[in-house]
Amino acid sequence: MQKYFDGIVRSLREMISYDSSQAAPEAGMPFGRGAADCLNAFLSLAGGMGFETHNYDNYIGEVIFGEGEEFAILCHLDVVPAGGGWTHAPFGGEIVDGRLYGRGAADDKGPAVICLYCLKALKDEGFVPRKKIKLIVGCNEESGWACIEHYRRCASMPETGFSPDADFPVIYAEKGILHFEASFPVPDAPFASLCGGERANMVCALASAGGVRDPRGHEAFGLALENGSLVSRGVSAHASTPEEGKNALEPLLAFFAAQNAGVRRAHDILFADVLGLKRFRDETGGLTMSPNVASFSDGVLRVITDIRYPATMKSEQIVALLGGAGVDYRLLHCQAPLFNDKNGELIRTLLGVYEEATGEKAEPLAIGGGTYARALKNGAGFGPQFAGEPSTIHRADEYITLENIKKLSRIYYTAIERLTR
Repeated sequence: MQKYFDGIVRSLREMISYDSSQAAPEAGMPFGRGAADCLNAFLSLAGGMGFETHNYDNYIGEVIFGEGEEFAILCHLDVVPAGGGWTHAPFGGEIVDGRLYGRGAADDKGPAVICLYCLKALKDEGFVPRKKIKLIVGCNEESGWACIEHYRRCASMPETGFSPDADFPVIYAEKGILHFEASFPVPDAPFASLCGGERANMVCALASAGGVRDPRGHEAFGLALENGSLVSRGVSAHASTPEEGKNALEPLLAFFAAQNAGVRRAHDILFADVLGLKRFRDETGGLTMSPNVASFSDGVLRVITDIRYPATMKSEQIVALLGGAGVDYRLLHCQAPLFNDKNGELIRTLLGVYEEATGEKAEPLAIGGGTYARALKNGAGFGPQFAGEPSTIHRADEYITLENIKKLSRIYYTAIERLTR
């Protein structure tokens, strides 16, 4: 794979140049122009390598290699919004000190480009897979999976495969995902406006309230008074690991909870967890709850919350607690958990590839993140995040190291060859 390294870097920088975060739909571009342009650029790159490609209405595309039983490599080209705090251009693809910076470098444009070049390397070497490899690239993974739903209408989804959009050594289980919007009446609100957050699956990094009636004591909550508004600054992170970030909404709501019963109820349920949601736990870990997007209008505070629940649990248990407590809520997004056999062929093969490449003995993992792997009957998350390395996914200055591009190229090449020979 070494001779393809320069091509991978060049192509990844091109893909990063597209802001493929979800935008307002345009004619023939359901997720906005940036996502459509990125998808077409990727498929054009694959077509230039001699692969059969399909674009399904700019929702999702695929690259085909081989014939026979279908095998999926599921990636995505859409990204979360860049957000603030960057010291490198989020869509610039800068290379500094061995790091390639840009939104999507690790999640998930980097792995998508690397897997495409692995297919090229195998093809150039005369490898004939005994399966039909489908490198599927979606454009709505971060914002609802409408791309996967469209793919199922237009094409056949393989039963088996992996998604290079998680952690190493290999993921056998993924927690369930539930997004809900809760509404809390706030009569006699101590503020005229309140807002915070960008996406349900990103820990809120900035929140503010305007028209504050009495800002005294705000310093004790870590809040700043700026241009007449109370501002709370946190640290963004992926909502599946909220403990790695700092939620800006929590201190803002805590401050107003002391002044208003409506806000106090919101804070008690969403942050103090008076319903006891976080007590749920199994071998895949505990339930996490991250309230990430807030707005205020017509006397009502609305908060969108991301929940990742244990893989052996059912979403109905969460819904029952919310309903039983009289919370006014609506479900926005639900994804059932993924739970695979640790000793099945797919998991054992991928684990073996990782152990050979790293020289480490490892065990399959369960995660809170949701990957395309759960779109498959028998799917697994497989990298690109190495244990012990900092994750910049969904954060400012997201990057992938050049050294990891080389390591991932070898790992994915071997995995694809071994699973389709």
